[in-house]
Amino acid sequence: MDIAERLRELARNLYWTWRPELIEIFRDLDPDLFRRTNHNPVEFLSQLEAETLQQRAWELALEARISRAFHQMHAYLEARDTWAHTHAAPLRVHPVAYFSAEFGLHESLPIYSGGLGVLAGDHIKAASDLGLPLVGVGLFYAKGYFHQRLDENGSQREEYFSANVDELPLDRATDADGNRIHVRVECGDETICAGVRTARVGRCRLILLDTQVEENDQRHRDLTDRLYESDPEMRLRQELLLGVGGLRALEAMGIEPGAIHMNEGHSALAVLEMARCVMLRDGRSFHEVAEQIAQRCVFTTHTPVEAGHDRFEPGLFAHNLRPLREQLGLDEREMLSLGRVNADDEEEPFCMTVLALKMSRSRNGVSARHGRLSRAMWRRLWPDLPESSVPIGHITNGVHVSSWLAIPLGQLYTQLGCNWYEKLHEPSTWGAIDEIDEVEFWEQQQLLKARLVDFVDRRLRQQRHRRGESDGPTRLRTDVLTIGFARRFAPYKRANLLLDDPERLDRLVNNPDRPVQIIFAGKAHPADETGKELIRRVFEVTRDERFAGKIVFIENHDINVSRHLVQGVELWLNIPRRPLEACGTSGQKTVLNGGLNLSTLDGWWAEAYDGTNGFAVGSGGEHSDAGKQDQADRDALYRVLTEQVVPMYYDRGTNGVPSGWVAAQRAAIRSLPWRFSARRMVIDYVNCCYLPAAGVATRGFPTRGFPF
Repeated sequence: MDIAERLRELARNLYWTWRPELIEIFRDLDPDLFRRTNHNPVEFLSQLEAETLQQRAWELALEARISRAFHQMHAYLEARDTWAHTHAAPLRVHPVAYFSAEFGLHESLPIYSGGLGVLAGDHIKAASDLGLPLVGVGLFYAKGYFHQRLDENGSQREEYFSANVDELPLDRATDADGNRIHVRVECGDETICAGVRTARVGRCRLILLDTQVEENDQRHRDLTDRLYESDPEMRLRQELLLGVGGLRALEAMGIEPGAIHMNEGHSALAVLEMARCVMLRDGRSFHEVAEQIAQRCVFTTHTPVEAGHDRFEPGLFAHNLRPLREQLGLDEREMLSLGRVNADDEEEPFCMTVLALKMSRSRNGVSARHGRLSRAMWRRLWPDLPESSVPIGHITNGVHVSSWLAIPLGQLYTQLGCNWYEKLHEPSTWGAIDEIDEVEFWEQQQLLKARLVDFVDRRLRQQRHRRGESDGPTRLRTDVLTIGFARRFAPYKRANLLLDDPERLDRLVNNPDRPVQIIFAGKAHPADETGKELIRRVFEVTRDERFAGKIVFIENHDINVSRHLVQGVELWLNIPRRPLEACGTSGQKTVLNGGLNLSTLDGWWAEAYDGTNGFAVGSGGEHSDAGKQDQADRDALYRVLTEQVVPMYYDRGTNGVPSGWVAAQRAAIRSLPWRFSARRMVIDYVNCCYLPAAGVATRGFPTRGFPF
C-alpha cells in the first residue's frame, strides 16, 4: 500500500479528528489547502494527485510519520485490552444504540448545531477509546444547520449550503449481498424511504438516515435537508424517521442492541418501534411488552427550559402516527396518552420527553443540579411519590479530552506520566500538575493566546471584507486579559449582562494599567428574534469607538471557532440565569487548556467550583423577579471582575508570571478534568444504565413507577 492509499484510509475513519499527529500530517502537506477544505482530509486528498502526494511526503520527510500513524490506527482498532473488554463484555453481543438528532464530530461534517450535538460527538469518541460497542444513530442533513453571517447592521443572516457527500467520510450501508440498505417508514397516508450512510468513528460506527433517494418525491427528499426545521409537521416527520427509521436501519444491518439510549426526546419514537418488533416476534400486546421494552431504554434530558421539549398538536401527531398506532393495536386516546402528563386531558399536546420518560428504565439529567430540577419539573408523572423519590437521576456531562486539548499542552501533559491519557479519569493522574514549572506553563498559555489572536484577526478581516468595509481597528493584543463568551444566543444565557452597563464596561475594558478584551461568538435559532436582537446588541457594542478592537464578535460559531476559543482564552464567561443551565460543557474544555471559569453557580459549575479553581458570580440565589436577578448578577459580575479576576491576572512576580493566577489554573486542572471527562461520563452510563438495561446485574438508577 503506497502513501496515498494509506492517507486515504486514514481519512475515512474519523479517528483522525482526535489524533493530533494525524491532523498535523494533513496540515503539513498543504496548510492553505487544508484550511480551504475546512480541515476535511477526504476533500483535501481529492484535490491532490497521488504523484503530488508522494512528492510532497518525500520533500517534507513525512513518509515515516504517515506509516507510523497508519500502523498506530490499526493497532488501536484491533486492540482487545480495552476498558470495555474487561468491564462491559456482554455489550459485545448486543451493543448500545445511541440515538441523537445531531452529532458534532468535526466542523467538516455539518450535522450538528451546538452543544447537544457536540456532546453526542464526544460521547461516541469516548466510547471508542474505551472499546465500548456503541452505534450512533442520526440523520444526514444535506444542508446542515446554517452558516451565520452578520450584515452591516449586525442582523444575523442564515446561509444554507449543500454538502458534497462524495467528499465526506461516509459510505453507503449494504446488506450481506452487497445491496444498498433502504428503510421505509409509514407516515399518515404516505411512505418515506431513506438510504443509510455509515461513518467510522474509531472503533464505533455512526449510521445516518438520508431521504435524498429516488424513491421519494421532492417533499420527502427535503425531509433531511436541514437540522431543526421550524415547521411542526416537518419536525415531527424528522423525529419519526430518526426513531422508527433508525431502529429499522439497525435491524437491516443485523444489529440487535442491548440498550437504547435516547439523547433528548427527538428519538423517543424508537421505543414504540421496538415495542412493535417485540409484539410481532412474541405475539403479545403492547401493554404486555411495554415494561419489558422500557427496561432496555435509557433517556437523557438536556434542558430545564419548557420550550426545549418538543410538543405536537394532537391532531397532527395522530394523523402522522396512525400507521404505527394501528400496528401497536392502540386506539388514538391510548396512543396520545403515552405523551401526556395528564392522560385524560384531550387538549394536551403530545410531548416526546414525556414518552421517553414513561418508556425508559434509566432517566437522567446532565448535572446534579439539573437532576434535581428535572425531578421537580416532571414529578406530576409520579404523583404518589415525593419529589426526592422521582426516578430521575443524573450523570454530569464531560468532554472528550483529546478533541479539545491544544497540541502543545498535550505535549506538556506528558510530564504527568507517559500514559496519562489512558488514566485521565483518575484523580491521581492530575496531581502532578504542580510539578510543571510555572514559567513553562505560563509561557505555553501565552503562546496559545497569540495563536488565538492571529485566528481572530484573520476572521475579522474576512468578515469586514465580505461586508465591503475598510480595515478595522488594531487587532487584539497578546498582553491583555482575554475573556471568551461563545454560546447559543438565547435570552436566559444573558450575553447582554456585561453590555447593559456601558459605563462600567468602559472602565473595565479601557483601564489604562489593567485592560480587558472580550471575544463573543454564537448563533441564534433562525426563528428566535429575541436571540437575534441580542446578537445585534453585541454587534453595536463592537462598533462603539470605546470598544472597537477590544470587544469583537466572530461569526459562524462552529467546532473550529470553539476549538480556537477554548484553547486560547484565559477566562471563560458563562452567565446563565439560574436554574436554566442544564450543564454547559464549554467551560470544561477551557479548563483542559489552562483557562479559568467565571460562571453563575448553575449546571456543572455548581458542583465544580471550590473557591480556588475559578470564580463564581453570586452565591446561588434565585430571585422571583428576573429583572432584579439580572441586576444583582450584573453587580456581582463586575465586582468579581474588578476585585478578584483582574488584580489576580495582573499581579506579576519578578519573573513576570502571575503566581496567584497560575495557582488557580493548577487548582482547576488538578480538581476538574478527571471529574468532567467524557471517559468518566461514559463509564458512568455503562455502570448505571447500559449494563442494567442489557440485563446485567449492577447498580443503576431507581426504576419503580413506570407511569404508563
